[in-house]
Amino acid sequence: MKFSELQLKPEVLEALETMRFEECTPIQEQSIPLILEGRDLIAVAQTGTGKTAAYLLPILNKFSEGKLREDVINCVVMAPTRELAQQIDQQMEGFSYFMPASSVAVYGGNDGIVFEQQKRGLTLGADMVIATPGRLLAHLSLGYVDLSHVSFFVLDEADRMLDMGFYDDIMQIVKQLPAQRQTIMFSATMPSKIQQLANTILHNPAEVKLAVSRPADKILQSAYICYEQQKLGIIRTLFADQVPDRVIIFASSKLKVKEVTKALKQLSLNVGEMHSDLEQAQRDDIMQRFKAGRVNLLVATDIVARGIDIDDIKLVINYDVPHDCEDYVHRIGRTARANHDGVAITFVSEKDQSRFKQIERFLGKEVYKIAVPAELGEAPDYNPRSHSASGGSGRRNFRSGGGGKHAKSGDKRPHGKKSGGNRS
Repeated sequence: MKFSELQLKPEVLEALETMRFEECTPIQEQSIPLILEGRDLIAVAQTGTGKTAAYLLPILNKFSEGKLREDVINCVVMAPTRELAQQIDQQMEGFSYFMPASSVAVYGGNDGIVFEQQKRGLTLGADMVIATPGRLLAHLSLGYVDLSHVSFFVLDEADRMLDMGFYDDIMQIVKQLPAQRQTIMFSATMPSKIQQLANTILHNPAEVKLAVSRPADKILQSAYICYEQQKLGIIRTLFADQVPDRVIIFASSKLKVKEVTKALKQLSLNVGEMHSDLEQAQRDDIMQRFKAGRVNLLVATDIVARGIDIDDIKLVINYDVPHDCEDYVHRIGRTARANHDGVAITFVSEKDQSRFKQIERFLGKEVYKIAVPAELGEAPDYNPRSHSASGGSGRRNFRSGGGGKHAKSGDKRPHGKKSGGNRS
């Protein structure tokens, strides 16, 4: 379906035409009409499906009708991270180019000047406030923010916000909102806690659910079945001859990010780190350096998998197996964008074998297994039934050269190279 077939105002369509947006994505096609009808909505869709436009466009369409007050906050969009809040604000600027709609992004980790700028936008009544929960609560606590006229309340990546412990913050903000409002919730997954939140703050919502899409065919996926202590050695081997221009290495926690970054720096690699302990200025600086090519490797938590838009990532390495299939798709989806090819490599330790097998079942195929370099010693066999997610293990079979049963017979391919692998 084309955007021109939806009941959108000329100002909105003009902005879409300028930005060369023509065809709706499935989440936009299903969600926009429901939001235009004024329905509360809960939508399940992963990052990269166009969900931001799915709620910004119909809300801007409501703004263009001229029925809302100009001196109050009309919409609040909640986002789990500073990066996502910034990205939503940038899209808001593009979509509202031909409209007199204003927005302010409210997030922490910055200096007093930025805080004052946020305060000014909140007190003057920006049409749309795009905020992380903690920073919006900080402004609310100072008594100058009035949310009593909000007509639209949006929770973007609601599952991630709950995972980060923002439930109480969200409910405190909800108490400041009028009962008569339209509430829209987007989530990549639908665990019971999300359903409970929806039951609490939404009124008779419509539901849109899109199945999690599989990774793009252009991504060459592979894995090393290895011990935890072999992972850094594998990286050393991968980058012995040349480091790709842009590599993201995902780790399971900010502590692991710090440890891996320190170890890679000791290997004289040009590496930066991204996690929630960094101040906003530090995060902005490392992303600018990474985008400009002054940093080759970025070690990061899943904060980068959602909300960071970089099109030319050459390689993604999962230092740890993601917690679920959705996170796997988000992570490796950082590569092979804008019609480029990409490579994704996952390090699968003993305790993560069962989890990785679940990902393979979701993919509907086995991911190509690369033999661990012989100089790193023996590697465990890939036997998910014996290796539980809790770290227990059964009988292990070993093969000389570190290959184990997961290495294909006669495989002469250089470690980490594209040739000879199965395209997944």
